[in-house]
Amino acid sequence: MSEAVVMKNVSKQFKVLNRHEGLKGSIQDLFSRDYKIVQAVNDVSLTVMKGEIIGYLGPNGAGKSTTIKMMTGVLEPTEGEILVNGLVPYKDRTANSENIGVVFGQRSQLWWNLPLIESFKLLRDIYLVEEKDYQDMLELYRSLVDIEPILHKPVRQMSLGQRTLSDILAAFLHNPGIVFLDEPTIGLDVSMKARIRELILGLNEVKKTTVILTTHDMGDVDALCRRIVIIDEGKKIYDNDIDHLKNYFGSYRTLRMRLSDDSWVEKVIDESKTDVMHVIAETQKTSRIKDIRLEEISTEEVIRKIYEGGQGA
Repeated sequence: MSEAVVMKNVSKQFKVLNRHEGLKGSIQDLFSRDYKIVQAVNDVSLTVMKGEIIGYLGPNGAGKSTTIKMMTGVLEPTEGEILVNGLVPYKDRTANSENIGVVFGQRSQLWWNLPLIESFKLLRDIYLVEEKDYQDMLELYRSLVDIEPILHKPVRQMSLGQRTLSDILAAFLHNPGIVFLDEPTIGLDVSMKARIRELILGLNEVKKTTVILTTHDMGDVDALCRRIVIIDEGKKIYDNDIDHLKNYFGSYRTLRMRLSDDSWVEKVIDESKTDVMHVIAETQKTSRIKDIRLEEISTEEVIRKIYEGGQGA
């Protein structure tokens, strides 16, 4: 495997105007040179191998979107170097865009009033996809998911799940080397999320497409990603596989207690530092406990603890 993405000591700063209040302040802002520097991404280095599916995670404002925009060529880094499929994205935006696919949440890239198959044909022409390659891709889609009911359906008549599914199919249509998926399952029901995840895994397995996923849905992470990268306040704080992350927090458990009023209380316990029986006894001083469950810590809780502690594993 060779590298799909190489980032070396990449930083991105923005100049933000220090705005003043009121009408007088608004007029003053028109001529102001009072700026502050915001560090959106701070000295991030990252290598993504071809064919990988990685989760690129972080709280809101961590720098995820800024990083993705630099990878796609929308933004130029303030410092550092980026190569995507051997190209400098902001210098070779056209060539770079020909070899990437992008899905941003609920913002569709499809033509609203056209049937899906017509959008596919337009994308085939835009990306100059050979007819045989186009037909082969449609056959692959049919083998992975039942697309016949939506192929001739206008996008505006589709459900949210159908539009998301269609957008992902559109992103892979020209067989790009890398596909960026930003919150692809947001707002979807459990059944559709499962279909989307199976589709992404299938396309990755067959086409060996590199997938970079940003999401707050830990179900997506568990189902799709063997490796995760976590960014917080612009800095990379974790880069390793999920099993390593869970092993690092191996002494943590989730203690769930159902109280007399049938409400549930959850506490994450570090068994190396805290006696579970002591926590139960303290809870019983104020509430009667009807049921107790001690469970493995979830990926979501592990990620939350890293955010809270600002620590890498």
